[in-house]
Amino acid sequence: MRFTPFDASEFLDSEEAIAEYLAAALDDPDPELFIAALGDVAKARGMAQIAREAGLGRESLYKALTPGSKLRYETVRKVMDVLGVKLTVATGSS
Repeated sequence: MRFTPFDASEFLDSEEAIAEYLAAALDDPDPELFIAALGDVAKARGMAQIAREAGLGRESLYKALTPGSKLRYETVRKVMDVLGVKLTVATGSS
């Protein structure tokens, strides 16, 4: 039996799936999970296209979305704007 590595980006094929995936990643206290999820979404949509539309270099975007990077809010905002998703704030009781 052969196994292939799981690639979440292959399953992020709708706006709803992307929004739910990013929301689930934000629920985890580990910020690395959100960075990885954002990278998966960018990969699903085409990293080069996302980078171009966000005004970033493709290599810079890959580096920014690598675990351990010091991702800046400005970069997160640009990528999320291109992806058509936004962060929202709610009380902890929701």
